Amino acid sequence: MNDKFFDLKKEKQDRMINAALKVFAMNGYGHASTDEIVKEAGISKGLLFHYFISKLGLYSFVYDYSVRYLLLELATGVDRDEKDFFKLVNQVKQSQVQVMKNYPYMLQFLNRSRGEDATEALVETEDKRGILPEKYQEIMARADITCFREGVDAQRLIKVIEYISDGLMTERFREEAFQPEIYYQEIKGYLDMLKKLTCK
Repeated sequence: MNDKFFDLKKEKQDRMINAALKVFAMNGYGHASTDEIVKEAGISKGLLFHYFISKLGLYSFVYDYSVRYLLLELATGVDRDEKDFFKLVNQVKQSQVQVMKNYPYMLQFLNRSRGEDATEALVETEDKRGILPEKYQEIMARADITCFREGVDAQRLIKVIEYISDGLMTERFREEAFQPEIYYQEIKGYLDMLKKLTCK
């Protein structure tokens, strides 16, 4: 990657990043077209390759950028002293929504990348794939689950919350009706319901 990319105006950087995130999120690495990315970004193919050398270079950059950006939001959005299970989940979701205000497809891209099957993309991002799961684990490891009713499994509950979140996000994007704040309110409604069902 050419470091001069960061000399571009922020608006142009974000336009290129958002275009790549969208196309990779919708198609996966193997089926993503650089023609579609440059069309979405409103730039020339020559400019794209000037900064990123290849499709793989671009994928590697947006993957790394996404991981770093989300980590930064989690660091500022999640209270280190918070122990309440549902408050922690809520703060994680708020951090993710904050990310999507600037980069609407970033979470979709990261979700899609978990099921990526293109070998070169997997090899290129292998050393970064565990970073976010470890961060989420670290946050939830401090959650106080003493309020849970007998038989409630915290790990399974986290999976249920993720399935709901991912499902809602996919549904809204498919309907082309995604708005971060509305998505967050929907998630919050489910979290409130799950809290009533699982806590004494």
